[in-house]
Amino acid sequence: MIRRFINKVLGRKPRAAGSSAQILPQAKHGIRRNQLDECALKTCETLAQAGFKGYVVGGAVRDLLLGFTPKDFDVATDAKPEQIRKLFRRSRIIGRRFQIVHVMCGRETIEVTTFRSNGQKEAEDDDEQRPTDEHGRLLTDNVFGNMADDAARRDFTINALYYDPARDEVHDYFGGVADCKKRVIRMIGDPETRFREDPVRMLRAARFAAKLDFHIDPDTRKPVATLAPLLSNIPRARIFDEALKLLLSGHALRGVHQLRAEGLHHGMLPLLDTILDDPTGERFITAALKATDLRILQDKPASPAYLFGALLWPQVLQRWKALEAASEKSQPALFFAMDEVLDAQRGQLAIPRRYDGMMKEVWALQPRFEQRGGQRPYRLLEHPRFRAAYDFLLLRAESGEVATELGEWWTRFQDVGDAERERMLIADNAPKPRRRRKRKSPGEAASETSPE
Repeated sequence: MIRRFINKVLGRKPRAAGSSAQILPQAKHGIRRNQLDECALKTCETLAQAGFKGYVVGGAVRDLLLGFTPKDFDVATDAKPEQIRKLFRRSRIIGRRFQIVHVMCGRETIEVTTFRSNGQKEAEDDDEQRPTDEHGRLLTDNVFGNMADDAARRDFTINALYYDPARDEVHDYFGGVADCKKRVIRMIGDPETRFREDPVRMLRAARFAAKLDFHIDPDTRKPVATLAPLLSNIPRARIFDEALKLLLSGHALRGVHQLRAEGLHHGMLPLLDTILDDPTGERFITAALKATDLRILQDKPASPAYLFGALLWPQVLQRWKALEAASEKSQPALFFAMDEVLDAQRGQLAIPRRYDGMMKEVWALQPRFEQRGGQRPYRLLEHPRFRAAYDFLLLRAESGEVATELGEWWTRFQDVGDAERERMLIADNAPKPRRRRKRKSPGEAASETSPE
């Protein structure tokens, strides 16, 4: 406090940790220009030709250092959004809280951000004047700065790396390259303060640890247990976005267990306690997450609606059976259970309603797999959601919820010819719909009762 007061009186600007970068040549970092996306290179070159700085930044640099192929390439620059917009014909400015520019290059989009400063630049080391709520969460983050400022406002050292394609150099302000080699997640600055500024950083630490198979630095982990309840102050939509990133990372199974190990699942996926404490539920979720991870690693699409449907199914199943035990008929009980579970999740994870349709259809089709007689199997095969529902059935069989034979029967039924399908049919024990008696018109009723 005294040093800050003296600096203010004398007009000195406090020196921030990491204000000078370690500049690593290609021989030290090993990244080659041909590993970069052509659109990202072209974006950096266009900025440089206009007299601005342009760097590939963050996760892309980290992944290249680790030998991975980045999915996205972001660019950071000292050019302001309007200046960037004028340089690229196919670009647009987005965002209100902080403006960024999307540069379109063919089917790709490069996100270009102006260097930012953490908090009010004129009072960057004066905590009393920074715009925070009562828990220490930053309310604004909308001030431009230089590259050192931009590095300091990033969360972890491994994400504060800048690659200059013009000089083939990596600018490392906080030892991120060394932490990549040591496979450690380390917070920039004081972990408690940074987590209070944005509690979602705790979820990001768990996600990166799972995705990269890194360990979290002990000093970074230490305040998490105390600060985890701050996630309740974060908008549910942000929590959902972070959950989606974790579940579609290709390392969802490891990520879910990492969340629970850190005690963070209460703020993101509170249903994990119910699921993972039940052997059948744990086997089902493990099978679902493994299948999703495999699809993503094979570069196949994965449906968020299907994945959240799998996460919620153990609760739907539990409620369905409870309603049946209370003498509710099976089909209405299932629909009541679906609605109750989805309504309960609105306040926890904010799953978008646009996913409800697919989740409900997949759930509602599960009892129909038990019906293997008459025309029912043929009609089920023609249902638009059959494939998703069938995959769901296989997960249930793998977890022991239903007999393995049921999944095998449907696998075979799809592949064999018509004659073999006829032989496979099983006596239809499903209740047949009651035939409605045709209502007679008043004239017909009168003619029947009138004397001849």
